[in-house]
Amino acid sequence: MDMALDTIVPESLPWEHTDEGPDDSVSHLKTSLIGNSITLPISKGKLVFGTWQGIYLAEFRHSGAGWGGRGQGRKVIATIL
Repeated sequence: MDMALDTIVPESLPWEHTDEGPDDSVSHLKTSLIGNSITLPISKGKLVFGTWQGIYLAEFRHSGAGWGGRGQGRKVIATIL
Protein backbone atom coordinates (compact mmCIF):
# COMPACT_ATOMS: atom_id res chain seq x y z
CA MET A 1 0.00 0.00 0.00
CA ASP A 2 2.81 2.37 0.91
CA MET A 3 4.62 1.86 -2.41
CA ALA A 4 1.41 2.44 -4.38
CA LEU A 5 0.62 5.65 -2.49
CA ASP A 6 4.20 6.89 -2.92
CA THR A 7 3.78 6.40 -6.68
CA ILE A 8 0.50 8.33 -6.75
CA VAL A 9 1.62 11.04 -4.29
CA PRO A 10 5.45 11.14 -4.19
CA GLU A 11 7.29 12.84 -1.34
CA SER A 12 8.88 15.10 -3.96
CA LEU A 13 5.49 16.52 -5.01
CA PRO A 14 6.10 20.25 -5.67
CA TRP A 15 3.15 21.53 -3.65
CA GLU A 16 2.81 22.83 -0.12
CA HIS A 17 0.28 24.26 2.27
CA THR A 18 0.38 28.01 2.57
CA ASP A 19 -0.59 27.87 6.26
CA GLU A 20 1.02 24.70 7.61
CA GLY A 21 4.25 24.23 5.70
CA PRO A 22 5.63 21.61 3.31
CA ASP A 23 5.66 18.66 5.73
CA ASP A 24 1.87 18.25 5.69
CA SER A 25 1.20 18.42 1.94
CA VAL A 26 1.86 14.81 0.99
CA SER A 27 0.36 13.36 4.18
CA HIS A 28 -2.88 15.28 3.70
CA LEU A 29 -3.22 14.17 0.08
CA LYS A 30 -2.65 10.52 1.03
CA THR A 31 -5.19 10.78 3.84
CA SER A 32 -7.71 12.25 1.39
CA LEU A 33 -7.27 9.19 -0.84
CA ILE A 34 -7.50 6.61 1.97
CA GLY A 35 -9.99 8.30 4.31
CA ASN A 36 -9.99 8.67 8.05
CA SER A 37 -12.79 6.35 9.15
CA ILE A 38 -14.06 2.83 8.52
CA THR A 39 -17.19 0.77 9.05
CA LEU A 40 -16.66 -2.75 10.38
CA PRO A 41 -19.25 -5.53 10.25
CA ILE A 42 -19.90 -7.16 13.64
CA SER A 43 -22.13 -10.18 14.16
CA LYS A 44 -22.76 -11.95 17.47
CA GLY A 45 -20.03 -9.82 19.09
CA LYS A 46 -17.32 -10.73 16.58
CA LEU A 47 -15.80 -8.96 13.61
CA VAL A 48 -17.02 -10.45 10.33
CA PHE A 49 -14.11 -10.44 7.89
CA GLY A 50 -13.34 -12.40 4.77
CA THR A 51 -10.30 -14.65 4.67
CA TRP A 52 -7.86 -11.95 3.54
CA GLN A 53 -9.47 -8.91 5.14
CA GLY A 54 -7.97 -7.03 8.06
CA ILE A 55 -7.64 -3.63 9.69
CA TYR A 56 -4.62 -1.51 8.79
CA LEU A 57 -3.69 1.76 10.45
CA ALA A 58 -1.44 4.15 8.58
CA GLU A 59 0.49 7.28 9.55
CA PHE A 60 1.51 9.35 6.56
CA ARG A 61 3.58 11.92 8.42
CA HIS A 62 7.25 11.17 8.90
CA SER A 63 8.21 10.73 12.54
CA GLY A 64 10.24 13.92 12.44
CA ALA A 65 7.56 15.98 10.73
CA GLY A 66 5.11 18.28 12.38
CA TRP A 67 5.21 21.01 14.91
CA GLY A 68 8.61 21.48 16.44
CA GLY A 69 10.07 18.53 14.51
CA ARG A 70 8.30 15.92 16.66
CA GLY A 71 5.71 13.44 15.45
CA GLN A 72 2.33 13.79 17.14
CA GLY A 73 0.66 11.02 19.15
CA ARG A 74 -2.57 9.54 17.84
CA LYS A 75 -5.73 8.20 19.48
CA VAL A 76 -8.04 5.54 18.09
CA ILE A 77 -11.72 6.16 18.86
CA ALA A 78 -14.26 3.35 18.39
CA THR A 79 -17.97 4.09 18.29
CA ILE A 80 -20.19 1.01 18.24
CA LEU A 81 -23.79 1.50 17.20
